[in-house]
Amino acid sequence: MEWLWTWKGKFFGYKDGSDLWTYKGKHVGRFYGTEVYDRNGHYLGEIMSNNRLITHKSKKRIKRSGFSPYAKRAGYARYANYAGYAMYAGHEDFPTQDTFDN
Repeated sequence: MEWLWTWKGKFFGYKDGSDLWTYKGKHVGRFYGTEVYDRNGHYLGEIMSNNRLITHKSKKRIKRSGFSPYAKRAGYARYANYAGYAMYAGHEDFPTQDTFDN
């Protein structure tokens, strides 16, 4: 299990095997290498700098096979946020875990 934060430093959740989970226990993505895709196969972002999630704007059109999310798991206590990193050109911050609560 790898704990993950967004590029701006917000605690997101964790990577377990090839799956991305919010700290609230919701299965929201599947990894293909360092890139992560949502349940419909749309690119969400990727891991950079070991434990940070970031979205490359030009990759937003990439699509992979979708998946059926696993049932919700028990959540984890929220870790502290970190200081954000300077944004790379052509990138934007990864969506916060609150984006996936609907």
